Amino acid sequence: MAKNKPENQEPLEKQLWKAACKLRKNIDTAEYKNIVQGLIFLK
Repeated sequence: MAKNKPENQEPLEKQLWKAACKLRKNIDTAEYKNIVQGLIFLK
């Protein structure tokens, strides 16, 4: 069964990218890789 989504709602992927950009803010790339590596090893 297909779910109806409102016309003005963005796809989930786009919402997640926006949230990631807000959380990341102005972190330097070298610092950001440490966060990502930690998340990979956490899994």
